[in-house]
Amino acid sequence: MSKKNKPDTHGFVYSTDPNFKFEEENENAETLLPKQQKLRIRLDTKHRAGKAVTLIEGFIGKDEGLQELGKKLKSFCGTGGSAKDGEIIIQGDQRDRVLQWLLKNNYSSSKKI
Repeated sequence: MSKKNKPDTHGFVYSTDPNFKFEEENENAETLLPKQQKLRIRLDTKHRAGKAVTLIEGFIGKDEGLQELGKKLKSFCGTGGSAKDGEIIIQGDQRDRVLQWLLKNNYSSSKKI
């Protein structure tokens, strides 16, 4: 497949417009300092067979930084989870513990119900 018609993360596969170009994602984005991060914490049960998970969204930076933050949060909460696609998933309703850890480590965050 040529670079012109290479699919991107937004789901575009092909365009009939001859001048159309996919937006280049900036994979070299620097990870912001904790005080500059605007993280959102929310509880989610959709498409999870009724199981609750805590989502931390809004991380700006490299994937390695996201993985490191996810690992620290999972360790603090004593539970499993994952970090991918710009969000961290922590198993269970851990909103209070995650908020406590983020504030202790100088992150700016908001909690949604």
